[in-house]
Amino acid sequence: MTEAELYTVYKGVPMSARMHSPQALKHFEEFSFRSDDILIVTYPKSGTTWTQEIVPLIMSGGDPASVETVPNWRRVPWLEIGRSYTFNLEERPSPRMLATHYHYNMMPSSFFKAKPKVIYVMRNPKDVFTSSFHYYGMASFLENPGPQSEFLNKFLDGKVMFGSWFDHVKSWLNAEDKERIMYISYEEMIMDLKDSVARIAQFLDKSLDAEVTEKIAERCLFKNMKQNKMSNYSTAPPELMDQTKSEFLRKGIAGDWKNQLTVAEAEYFDAVYEDKMKDVKCKFVWD
Repeated sequence: MTEAELYTVYKGVPMSARMHSPQALKHFEEFSFRSDDILIVTYPKSGTTWTQEIVPLIMSGGDPASVETVPNWRRVPWLEIGRSYTFNLEERPSPRMLATHYHYNMMPSSFFKAKPKVIYVMRNPKDVFTSSFHYYGMASFLENPGPQSEFLNKFLDGKVMFGSWFDHVKSWLNAEDKERIMYISYEEMIMDLKDSVARIAQFLDKSLDAEVTEKIAERCLFKNMKQNKMSNYSTAPPELMDQTKSEFLRKGIAGDWKNQLTVAEAEYFDAVYEDKMKDVKCKFVWD
């Protein structure tokens, strides 16, 4: 399929035509948020699946059934993906756990009125690129990445699914009502997962004792989560994701870009990053 056939443009942002049907996008536009909703927001390949494992375990007080019996796309559904409008989310009891890859300025009007809690997960964009390169090679609903140098230019220009990483991150960093948003990085979660779980639980006003916090952190270690069939997408049809080409949950590490990018590509990435982020005051873990 051609790039034009694979993607649709919504609010100026490229999205997968197969995964984001007009009906699904309309459903999200009309979606009614509640003030006690919990919304996980990420740019793709920044730790969404990981956070979809952590948050339900926190909210269930560590009960593993919350992640062992329900696929992650049902337990914490993406609001913009095709099947989500069939999940009867309006009937789910509060607090609902939801997810989106939308930029801040793409959010529907009810989001700004209800002001739900948001967990915004960021990741070193070089690692986002690396993970994306492998993901685009195994997902049939995305354009084949082609040569790495070409995909790098597309990624840095925002000509990929969900557009520019830079625009996405800046839109959420500049969001209003920041007291309702928790900013956390993939790298922080890797460095100290137990502390990250405790911080997320505190943000969600969920009291957990030290033993439960430790059990959740242990269960959510990448090596353990990777074995969970409800999270590793092993049940996804191979014609949608061919995991013989690349596993959906691949390495789960920080710094893999060093094994992917050439020296020249890394230097070019740094130059673009410096230019695009020059007005951002936030200090990132990876800087």
